[in-house]
Amino acid sequence: KESKPSKAAKPEPKAKAKAKAKAAAKDGKKEEKPKPKAKAAPKPETKMDDKVQIGKDGGASALAKLRSFGSCVLAEYVWLDADGVTRSKTMTMTARPLKVTDLKVWNYDGSSTGQADGHNSEVLLKPRAIFNDPFRGYPHVMVLADAWNAWDDQPAKNNTRAKCAETMDMYRSLDPWFGIEQEYTLMKPGKVGVKPSVPLGFNTDGSEPAPQGPYYTGAGYNVAIGRPVADEHYKLCVEAGVKISGINAEVMPGQWEFQIGPCRGIEMGDHLTMARYIMLRVTEKHECVCSFDPKPAEGDWNGAGCHTNFSVTPMRVAGGYDTIIKVCEAFGKVAKEHIAEYGEGNDKRLTGKHETCDINTFKY
Repeated sequence: KESKPSKAAKPEPKAKAKAKAKAAAKDGKKEEKPKPKAKAAPKPETKMDDKVQIGKDGGASALAKLRSFGSCVLAEYVWLDADGVTRSKTMTMTARPLKVTDLKVWNYDGSSTGQADGHNSEVLLKPRAIFNDPFRGYPHVMVLADAWNAWDDQPAKNNTRAKCAETMDMYRSLDPWFGIEQEYTLMKPGKVGVKPSVPLGFNTDGSEPAPQGPYYTGAGYNVAIGRPVADEHYKLCVEAGVKISGINAEVMPGQWEFQIGPCRGIEMGDHLTMARYIMLRVTEKHECVCSFDPKPAEGDWNGAGCHTNFSVTPMRVAGGYDTIIKVCEAFGKVAKEHIAEYGEGNDKRLTGKHETCDINTFKY
Protein backbone atom coordinates (compact mmCIF):
# COMPACT_ATOMS: atom_id res chain seq x y z
CA LYS A 1 0.00 0.00 0.00
CA GLU A 2 1.16 3.47 -0.80
CA SER A 3 1.84 5.58 2.27
CA LYS A 4 -0.20 8.72 2.58
CA PRO A 5 1.76 11.96 2.53
CA SER A 6 2.24 13.32 6.03
CA LYS A 7 0.41 16.47 6.93
CA ALA A 8 2.44 19.58 7.65
CA ALA A 9 3.11 19.92 11.37
CA LYS A 10 1.13 22.62 13.09
CA PRO A 11 3.12 25.30 14.90
CA GLU A 12 3.40 24.62 18.69
CA PRO A 13 1.63 26.91 21.12
CA LYS A 14 3.87 29.57 22.76
CA ALA A 15 3.52 27.97 26.24
CA LYS A 16 4.77 24.59 24.96
CA ALA A 17 7.68 26.19 23.13
CA LYS A 18 8.80 28.00 26.33
CA ALA A 19 8.58 24.77 28.41
CA LYS A 20 10.74 22.96 25.86
CA ALA A 21 13.33 25.73 26.01
CA LYS A 22 13.52 25.47 29.83
CA ALA A 23 13.90 21.69 29.68
CA ALA A 24 16.72 22.04 27.18
CA ALA A 25 18.45 24.51 29.51
CA LYS A 26 18.29 21.99 32.41
CA ASP A 27 19.87 19.31 30.26
CA GLY A 28 22.70 21.71 29.46
CA LYS A 29 21.72 22.27 25.89
CA LYS A 30 21.78 25.77 24.46
CA GLU A 31 18.81 26.96 22.53
CA GLU A 32 19.72 27.69 18.94
CA LYS A 33 18.77 31.20 17.97
CA PRO A 34 17.55 31.78 14.39
CA LYS A 35 20.28 33.18 12.20
CA PRO A 36 19.69 36.78 11.08
CA LYS A 37 18.59 37.11 7.45
CA ALA A 38 21.27 38.22 5.02
CA LYS A 39 20.87 41.82 4.00
CA ALA A 40 19.98 42.36 0.35
CA ALA A 41 22.79 43.78 -1.71
CA PRO A 42 22.34 47.52 -2.14
CA LYS A 43 20.93 48.48 -5.53
CA PRO A 44 23.41 50.31 -7.71
CA GLU A 45 22.59 53.98 -7.88
CA THR A 46 21.24 55.04 -11.25
CA LYS A 47 22.89 58.17 -12.46
CA MET A 48 20.61 60.83 -13.90
CA ASP A 49 22.69 60.72 -17.09
CA ASP A 50 21.50 57.11 -17.64
CA LYS A 51 17.81 58.02 -17.49
CA VAL A 52 15.77 59.36 -20.40
CA GLN A 53 14.28 62.70 -19.44
CA ILE A 54 10.77 63.58 -20.60
CA GLY A 55 9.55 67.03 -21.59
CA LYS A 56 11.12 70.21 -22.87
CA ASP A 57 14.55 70.18 -24.50
CA GLY A 58 17.17 71.95 -22.39
CA GLY A 59 19.16 73.13 -25.40
CA ALA A 60 22.90 73.66 -25.78
CA SER A 61 23.41 75.02 -22.24
CA ALA A 62 21.98 71.80 -20.74
CA LEU A 63 23.95 69.58 -23.11
CA ALA A 64 27.19 71.28 -22.09
CA LYS A 65 26.71 70.20 -18.43
CA LEU A 66 26.23 66.50 -19.22
CA ARG A 67 29.12 64.06 -18.73
CA SER A 68 27.97 62.18 -21.85
CA PHE A 69 25.08 62.25 -24.30
CA GLY A 70 24.15 58.61 -23.62
CA SER A 71 20.77 59.53 -22.17
CA CYS A 72 19.92 62.02 -24.90
CA VAL A 73 17.18 61.81 -27.50
CA LEU A 74 17.66 62.11 -31.25
CA ALA A 75 15.01 64.08 -33.14
CA GLU A 76 14.78 63.73 -36.93
CA TYR A 77 13.20 66.93 -38.28
CA VAL A 78 11.33 66.30 -41.57
CA TRP A 79 10.03 68.94 -43.99
CA LEU A 80 9.20 69.48 -47.68
CA ASP A 81 11.56 71.15 -50.14
CA ALA A 82 10.66 73.31 -53.15
CA ASP A 83 9.63 70.22 -55.15
CA GLY A 84 7.50 68.71 -52.40
CA VAL A 85 10.10 66.06 -51.59
CA THR A 86 10.88 65.26 -47.96
CA ARG A 87 14.21 66.36 -46.48
CA SER A 88 15.50 65.73 -42.96
CA LYS A 89 18.25 66.43 -40.43
CA THR A 90 18.90 65.20 -36.88
CA MET A 91 19.24 67.05 -33.59
CA THR A 92 20.49 65.79 -30.19
CA MET A 93 18.11 66.80 -27.38
CA THR A 94 18.18 66.49 -23.59
CA ALA A 95 14.63 65.14 -23.29
CA ARG A 96 11.96 63.21 -25.16
CA PRO A 97 9.23 65.66 -26.17
CA LEU A 98 5.58 65.04 -25.33
CA LYS A 99 4.19 67.96 -27.33
CA VAL A 100 5.45 70.25 -30.08
CA THR A 101 6.03 73.11 -27.62
CA ASP A 102 8.72 70.93 -26.00
CA LEU A 103 10.71 71.24 -29.24
CA LYS A 104 12.72 74.20 -30.42
CA VAL A 105 12.52 75.96 -33.76
CA TRP A 106 15.49 74.86 -35.88
CA ASN A 107 16.84 76.06 -39.22
CA TYR A 108 18.52 74.97 -42.46
CA ASP A 109 20.07 76.34 -45.63
CA GLY A 110 17.18 77.01 -48.01
CA SER A 111 19.47 77.74 -50.96
CA SER A 112 20.27 73.99 -51.05
CA THR A 113 16.61 72.97 -51.19
CA GLY A 114 15.42 75.46 -53.83
CA GLN A 115 13.69 77.66 -51.23
CA ALA A 116 16.04 80.63 -50.86
CA ASP A 117 18.84 82.63 -52.48
CA GLY A 118 22.44 82.08 -51.44
CA HIS A 119 22.90 85.55 -49.92
CA ASN A 120 19.87 85.18 -47.62
CA SER A 121 19.17 81.50 -47.16
CA GLU A 122 18.10 80.79 -43.58
CA VAL A 123 14.80 78.90 -43.40
CA LEU A 124 13.21 78.05 -40.06
CA LEU A 125 11.74 74.68 -39.07
CA LYS A 126 8.66 75.06 -36.87
CA PRO A 127 7.62 71.74 -35.25
CA ARG A 128 4.03 70.66 -35.99
CA ALA A 129 3.73 66.93 -35.19
CA ILE A 130 5.73 64.28 -33.31
CA PHE A 131 6.11 60.62 -34.33
CA ASN A 132 8.11 57.74 -32.87
CA ASP A 133 11.34 57.02 -34.73
CA PRO A 134 10.94 53.42 -36.00
CA PHE A 135 14.49 53.32 -37.35
CA ARG A 136 16.37 54.27 -34.17
CA GLY A 137 13.72 53.06 -31.73
CA TYR A 138 12.69 54.44 -28.33
CA PRO A 139 13.24 57.12 -27.03
CA HIS A 140 14.05 58.81 -30.34
CA VAL A 141 11.47 60.76 -32.35
CA MET A 142 10.69 62.14 -35.79
CA VAL A 143 9.33 65.68 -36.04
CA LEU A 144 7.22 66.96 -38.91
CA ALA A 145 8.09 70.63 -39.35
CA ASP A 146 6.84 73.62 -41.32
CA ALA A 147 9.39 75.60 -43.34
CA TRP A 148 9.26 79.38 -42.82
CA ASN A 149 11.47 82.16 -44.23
CA ALA A 150 13.66 83.62 -41.51
CA TRP A 151 13.76 87.04 -43.18
CA ASP A 152 10.01 87.75 -43.33
CA ASP A 153 8.40 84.97 -41.22
CA GLN A 154 6.31 83.83 -44.18
CA PRO A 155 5.78 80.23 -45.33
CA ALA A 156 8.74 79.04 -47.42
CA LYS A 157 8.37 78.07 -51.06
CA ASN A 158 6.04 75.07 -51.40
CA ASN A 159 4.94 75.18 -47.76
CA THR A 160 1.30 74.46 -48.55
CA ARG A 161 0.66 73.20 -45.03
CA ALA A 162 0.41 76.74 -43.63
CA LYS A 163 -2.55 77.66 -45.85
CA CYS A 164 -4.13 74.24 -45.33
CA ALA A 165 -3.95 74.70 -41.55
CA GLU A 166 -5.78 78.03 -41.86
CA THR A 167 -8.52 76.41 -43.95
CA MET A 168 -8.92 73.48 -41.57
CA ASP A 169 -9.20 75.85 -38.64
CA MET A 170 -11.81 77.93 -40.47
CA TYR A 171 -14.02 74.88 -41.08
CA ARG A 172 -13.24 73.01 -37.87
CA SER A 173 -16.96 72.75 -37.01
CA LEU A 174 -17.52 70.55 -40.09
CA ASP A 175 -15.01 67.96 -38.75
CA PRO A 176 -13.49 67.02 -42.15
CA TRP A 177 -12.29 63.41 -42.51
CA PHE A 178 -9.82 62.15 -45.11
CA GLY A 179 -8.72 58.76 -46.39
CA ILE A 180 -5.73 58.75 -48.74
CA GLU A 181 -4.83 56.00 -51.22
CA GLN A 182 -1.20 56.60 -52.19
CA GLU A 183 0.01 54.59 -55.18
CA TYR A 184 3.74 54.36 -55.86
CA THR A 185 6.11 52.49 -58.16
CA LEU A 186 9.38 50.87 -57.15
CA MET A 187 12.03 51.62 -59.76
CA LYS A 188 15.44 50.21 -60.62
CA PRO A 189 18.16 52.71 -59.68
CA GLY A 190 19.92 54.38 -62.61
CA LYS A 191 22.61 57.01 -62.53
CA VAL A 192 22.95 58.89 -59.25
CA GLY A 193 20.77 61.99 -59.25
CA VAL A 194 18.97 61.01 -62.46
CA LYS A 195 15.26 60.15 -62.44
CA PRO A 196 14.89 56.36 -62.86
CA SER A 197 12.94 55.10 -65.87
CA VAL A 198 12.68 51.31 -65.45
CA PRO A 199 10.22 49.81 -62.93
CA LEU A 200 11.53 47.15 -60.56
CA GLY A 201 9.22 44.56 -62.11
CA PHE A 202 10.57 44.94 -65.64
CA ASN A 203 12.96 42.38 -67.16
CA THR A 204 16.71 42.87 -66.85
CA ASP A 205 17.18 42.50 -70.64
CA GLY A 206 15.08 45.62 -71.21
CA SER A 207 12.01 43.79 -72.47
CA GLU A 208 8.60 44.39 -70.93
CA PRO A 209 6.98 41.82 -68.64
CA ALA A 210 3.72 40.03 -69.39
CA PRO A 211 0.69 42.35 -69.65
CA GLN A 212 -1.20 43.63 -66.62
CA GLY A 213 -3.58 41.21 -64.98
CA PRO A 214 -1.89 38.93 -62.44
CA TYR A 215 -0.06 41.62 -60.47
CA TYR A 216 -2.92 43.45 -58.75
CA THR A 217 -3.26 42.00 -55.21
CA GLY A 218 -1.20 39.04 -56.46
CA ALA A 219 1.14 36.75 -54.56
CA GLY A 220 4.24 34.80 -55.51
CA TYR A 221 7.68 35.24 -57.03
CA ASN A 222 7.69 37.40 -60.19
CA VAL A 223 4.15 38.55 -59.33
CA ALA A 224 4.19 40.48 -56.04
CA ILE A 225 7.40 42.29 -56.88
CA GLY A 226 8.62 44.53 -54.07
CA ARG A 227 6.62 42.99 -51.22
CA PRO A 228 9.56 43.17 -48.74
CA VAL A 229 9.59 46.94 -49.23
CA ALA A 230 5.82 47.32 -48.89
CA ASP A 231 5.65 45.12 -45.79
CA GLU A 232 8.57 46.79 -44.02
CA HIS A 233 7.10 50.21 -44.77
CA TYR A 234 3.74 49.14 -43.33
CA LYS A 235 5.33 47.83 -40.13
CA LEU A 236 7.50 50.91 -39.57
CA CYS A 237 4.60 53.28 -40.18
CA VAL A 238 2.60 51.50 -37.47
CA GLU A 239 5.58 51.74 -35.07
CA ALA A 240 5.95 55.43 -35.88
CA GLY A 241 2.30 56.14 -35.04
CA VAL A 242 1.34 56.93 -38.63
CA LYS A 243 -2.33 56.22 -39.33
CA ILE A 244 -1.70 53.63 -42.04
CA SER A 245 -4.75 51.43 -42.61
CA GLY A 246 -3.69 49.03 -45.36
CA ILE A 247 -1.54 48.09 -48.36
CA ASN A 248 -1.93 46.12 -51.59
CA ALA A 249 -0.04 45.30 -54.76
CA GLU A 250 -1.24 47.40 -57.70
CA VAL A 251 -1.87 46.76 -61.40
CA MET A 252 1.61 47.28 -62.85
CA PRO A 253 4.47 45.01 -61.73
CA GLY A 254 6.48 46.71 -59.00
CA GLN A 255 3.59 49.05 -58.21
CA TRP A 256 1.96 49.20 -54.75
CA GLU A 257 -0.44 51.28 -52.70
CA PHE A 258 -0.73 52.23 -49.04
CA GLN A 259 -3.73 53.85 -47.39
CA ILE A 260 -3.59 56.61 -44.80
CA GLY A 261 -6.57 57.39 -42.59
CA PRO A 262 -9.21 58.00 -41.57
CA CYS A 263 -7.54 61.25 -40.55
CA ARG A 264 -9.20 64.39 -39.22
CA GLY A 265 -8.27 67.85 -40.43
CA ILE A 266 -4.62 68.80 -40.88
CA GLU A 267 -3.30 65.45 -39.61
CA MET A 268 -4.19 64.08 -43.06
CA GLY A 269 -1.24 65.85 -44.67
CA ASP A 270 1.07 65.29 -41.69
CA HIS A 271 0.59 61.52 -41.67
CA LEU A 272 0.80 61.21 -45.46
CA THR A 273 4.03 63.22 -45.55
CA MET A 274 5.60 61.12 -42.81
CA ALA A 275 4.50 57.89 -44.55
CA ARG A 276 6.20 59.06 -47.75
CA TYR A 277 9.36 59.93 -45.83
CA ILE A 278 9.45 56.50 -44.17
CA MET A 279 9.05 54.88 -47.59
CA LEU A 280 12.07 56.76 -48.95
CA ARG A 281 14.10 55.64 -45.92
CA VAL A 282 13.04 52.00 -46.39
CA THR A 283 14.11 51.92 -50.04
CA GLU A 284 17.64 53.00 -49.04
CA LYS A 285 18.44 49.45 -47.92
CA HIS A 286 16.45 47.59 -50.60
CA GLU A 287 18.40 49.04 -53.54
CA CYS A 288 15.39 50.48 -55.32
CA VAL A 289 13.83 53.91 -55.78
CA CYS A 290 10.29 54.90 -54.83
CA SER A 291 8.54 57.00 -57.47
CA PHE A 292 5.31 58.91 -56.95
CA ASP A 293 5.34 59.94 -60.63
CA PRO A 294 1.83 59.87 -62.20
CA LYS A 295 3.16 57.91 -65.20
CA PRO A 296 6.46 56.21 -64.36
CA ALA A 297 6.47 53.89 -67.41
CA GLU A 298 5.30 54.80 -70.91
CA GLY A 299 3.07 52.38 -72.80
CA ASP A 300 0.13 50.18 -71.92
CA TRP A 301 0.70 50.44 -68.18
CA ASN A 302 -1.29 51.99 -65.35
CA GLY A 303 -0.13 55.24 -63.85
CA ALA A 304 0.08 56.00 -60.13
CA GLY A 305 -2.26 58.39 -58.36
CA CYS A 306 -3.10 59.63 -54.90
CA HIS A 307 -6.83 59.20 -54.41
CA THR A 308 -8.48 61.28 -51.71
CA ASN A 309 -11.66 60.15 -49.95
CA PHE A 310 -13.29 63.05 -48.15
CA SER A 311 -16.31 63.85 -46.01
CA VAL A 312 -17.67 66.43 -43.58
CA THR A 313 -20.22 65.89 -40.81
CA PRO A 314 -23.33 66.66 -42.97
CA MET A 315 -22.26 63.81 -45.32
CA ARG A 316 -21.99 61.28 -42.49
CA VAL A 317 -25.41 61.76 -40.92
CA ALA A 318 -28.89 60.68 -41.98
CA GLY A 319 -29.75 62.30 -45.33
CA GLY A 320 -26.06 62.87 -46.06
CA TYR A 321 -26.35 61.54 -49.60
CA ASP A 322 -28.02 64.78 -50.70
CA THR A 323 -25.04 66.76 -49.38
CA ILE A 324 -22.65 64.45 -51.25
CA ILE A 325 -24.48 65.16 -54.53
CA LYS A 326 -24.32 68.92 -53.90
CA VAL A 327 -20.58 68.74 -53.29
CA CYS A 328 -20.00 66.66 -56.45
CA GLU A 329 -21.99 69.15 -58.52
CA ALA A 330 -19.95 72.02 -57.07
CA PHE A 331 -16.66 70.22 -57.79
CA GLY A 332 -17.66 69.65 -61.40
CA LYS A 333 -17.87 73.40 -62.03
CA VAL A 334 -14.26 73.94 -60.95
CA ALA A 335 -12.70 70.66 -62.13
CA LYS A 336 -10.04 72.39 -64.25
CA GLU A 337 -8.95 74.58 -61.35
CA HIS A 338 -8.70 71.50 -59.15
CA ILE A 339 -6.65 69.54 -61.72
CA ALA A 340 -4.21 72.44 -61.97
CA GLU A 341 -3.47 72.04 -58.24
CA TYR A 342 -2.87 68.30 -58.40
CA GLY A 343 0.70 68.45 -59.71
CA GLU A 344 2.47 67.88 -63.03
CA GLY A 345 2.16 64.84 -65.27
CA ASN A 346 -1.49 63.97 -64.67
CA ASP A 347 -2.25 64.51 -68.34
CA LYS A 348 -0.20 61.36 -69.05
CA ARG A 349 -2.12 59.35 -66.44
CA LEU A 350 -5.67 60.67 -66.97
CA THR A 351 -6.20 59.50 -70.55
CA GLY A 352 -9.53 57.71 -70.30
CA LYS A 353 -7.67 54.38 -70.32
CA HIS A 354 -6.18 52.28 -67.52
CA GLU A 355 -9.09 52.82 -65.12
CA THR A 356 -9.04 56.62 -65.42
CA CYS A 357 -11.25 59.40 -66.70
CA ASP A 358 -10.00 61.77 -69.40
CA ILE A 359 -8.36 64.80 -67.80
CA ASN A 360 -10.95 67.11 -69.39
CA THR A 361 -13.94 65.04 -68.27
CA PHE A 362 -15.55 65.16 -64.82
CA LYS A 363 -17.73 62.28 -63.61
CA TYR A 364 -19.22 61.05 -60.36
